[in-house]
Amino acid sequence: MRRMLTTLLLVLGGGYAAVVGLAYAFQDRLLYFPARELVVTPDRHGLPYETVHVDTQDGERLHGWWVPADDARGTLLFFHGNAGNISGRIESIRQFRRLGLNVLIVDYRGYGESTGSPSEEGLYRDAEAAWWYLTKTRAIDPRRIVVFGRSLGAGPATWLAARHPPGALIVESPFTSVPDIAAHHYPWLPARLLATTRFDNLARIGQVDAPLLVIHSPGDEVIPFEHGRRLFEAAEEPKQFLEIEGSHNDGFLVSEDRYLRAIDRFLREYFARSNTGAT
Repeated sequence: MRRMLTTLLLVLGGGYAAVVGLAYAFQDRLLYFPARELVVTPDRHGLPYETVHVDTQDGERLHGWWVPADDARGTLLFFHGNAGNISGRIESIRQFRRLGLNVLIVDYRGYGESTGSPSEEGLYRDAEAAWWYLTKTRAIDPRRIVVFGRSLGAGPATWLAARHPPGALIVESPFTSVPDIAAHHYPWLPARLLATTRFDNLARIGQVDAPLLVIHSPGDEVIPFEHGRRLFEAAEEPKQFLEIEGSHNDGFLVSEDRYLRAIDRFLREYFARSNTGAT
């Protein structure tokens, strides 16, 4: 009996070790879900747009869209979530354009028609390349740029805003860090020790010198609501928190009226102030 028990424990231990090893080896596949095919373009929804290509410092070429607004109050730099590509964000582009914002949305490396493969450092390089495209190629005043990050996009958005102060930062369904999220979803694994990708938004949010709006839903089944609250509490003023309804993927639509009114108020109160004297 003792020998059978020992054998069973060894088998279970070996199986667990194998699962841990697989989780470590394939963790990027649990984080990034890129799709190559663009299923739709903005003109299918009546939105004027221009295809843009942005070169990164390490030699990748990002594909994106520039969607202008009439009499724009500013420009929104949009970092999307971890699945699909830019063609799945048409509804958000439509919303932001209704708010009087030009939109630049680019696919991360490895997504859509962008070259390369996604990684934490790679997404930071992508974010900075998009920033330089707006501020150098299009000569847009940084004070007239709203950096927006949804879900995974909160990582590059927060990193960028901590390095290059924009007119405002908006994060929707944000997370404190990848190890925190991994520990939440895989409590039976030593997830914090395994995670090589960090996206430590909690450590960076206090370094952001720009008005901040955090948007989150208690019904978010992917990123717990408390992550948004913790980021908000760690941030410097001025800041606002918007609680919406809906799930991780549809809150901005379920709560559309409240969502758009709150963003508009935030922009009128803080973004307009930061634009004073801007050209």
